[in-house]
Amino acid sequence: MLASLGTLPELAHQLSGLGGCTHPVRLDGHRTEYEIDLATGEIGRTLHHLASATLPAGQLLVRCNNRRASRCAACAETYRRDTYHLITAGLRGGKGTPERVATHPRVFATFTAPSFGPVHNRPSSGRPCRCGTRHDDQDPALGTPLDPDAYDYEAAVLWNAHAGALWRRFSIYLRREVAKRAGLTQRAFRDHARVSFAKVAEYQKRGAVHFHAVIRLDGSEGGETAPPAWATAELLTDAIHAAATAARVDGPEIDGRPHSFVFGRQLDVRPIRSAAFAGGQDLTERAVASYVAKYATKGAETATGTLDRPLRFLAELAQAQITEHARRMIRAAWALGTRSELADLRLRAWAHMLGFRGHFSTKSRRYSTTLGALREARADWRRAQAAPAVDTDPDTTLVLAHWVFAGTGLSAAEAWLAASLEPAPGTEGEPTWTPAATN
Repeated sequence: MLASLGTLPELAHQLSGLGGCTHPVRLDGHRTEYEIDLATGEIGRTLHHLASATLPAGQLLVRCNNRRASRCAACAETYRRDTYHLITAGLRGGKGTPERVATHPRVFATFTAPSFGPVHNRPSSGRPCRCGTRHDDQDPALGTPLDPDAYDYEAAVLWNAHAGALWRRFSIYLRREVAKRAGLTQRAFRDHARVSFAKVAEYQKRGAVHFHAVIRLDGSEGGETAPPAWATAELLTDAIHAAATAARVDGPEIDGRPHSFVFGRQLDVRPIRSAAFAGGQDLTERAVASYVAKYATKGAETATGTLDRPLRFLAELAQAQITEHARRMIRAAWALGTRSELADLRLRAWAHMLGFRGHFSTKSRRYSTTLGALREARADWRRAQAAPAVDTDPDTTLVLAHWVFAGTGLSAAEAWLAASLEPAPGTEGEPTWTPAATN
């Protein structure tokens, strides 16, 4: 039908700009750029005009930009690649980050959650699980409680809800611990060095969040300056262990039971190899960036078998195809969400995330570039490809635009055509190692 109307090439060109997104946002409206006469303030010639009605699809199609691979594989792949480049820039420079960062002390650290009860797992020693079975890595029982009725679902949900605050507390303590080992006060430390990091949150199979982080020691101006002579990967590793042990967040008291939150005992910290820090390590910059980027697109639904969308009513669980463990976690979050003293945690809104409401990937200001900068550069390139070459001056250009939401998704014919235009998957490769972590 599209071919008979003569719109197939034009529509294919419009859909190709979505990069494979199959759930785009549809917008009605227009955007016009005018030249302004600075002397008179009058509007002059039209530089560029875009109207949704003139587009092959009849509307402007904008990528959904959902980071979840379970919701939109194409947009998640773009998010993964952006995260990969962000992490890589902080490890070896580029994207506005000086190449000198490749010589700064840096480590890759994994922070786990504490235990909320025994779960089915695969001990690294090769011994069978406590249940007596040697589970394979695809066994759905992995991460589920040995005794669900004795598992502390309340504490597990509250841990997820406070994990972000615990990380912030750790980052404060880490600066203190580094300064202490350097023989500096906290105020003096800022004049000598800076701690930079980028982290991603990952769900363990048991539904508890843990963090993977690249942590780097810089000079006082971040990556722009060399760190002091005393700044070493060994000093940083020692400070991380001390700060992770000391970090604690006091939580609520539920029915007379006080809660406080700490990291789990399993903490893995490894130096990252570079030209200056080889040391026989096999943990490469590429492996770290690939690993972090991979988990930036995955949520609780991937590891725990829960939902990838919010719940409006608890009754929706009856029809949900989720694991019983995830169902209990969600019910615990929903029940805790009724308590007024926990209102700020918004546990019902985040029940599908098992209580965790933080950002999946965060970084310190001077670690490297930003996801926003990478997206803006990509958007500028796309606009340059789509619009005619017209010299414009921001000081003499007036932009008038009006867009309204018109729906989401593609028609059946558009979806068929978009599928044929889907780009090839990324080629960054996967790491050949796995950080130590509990199920």
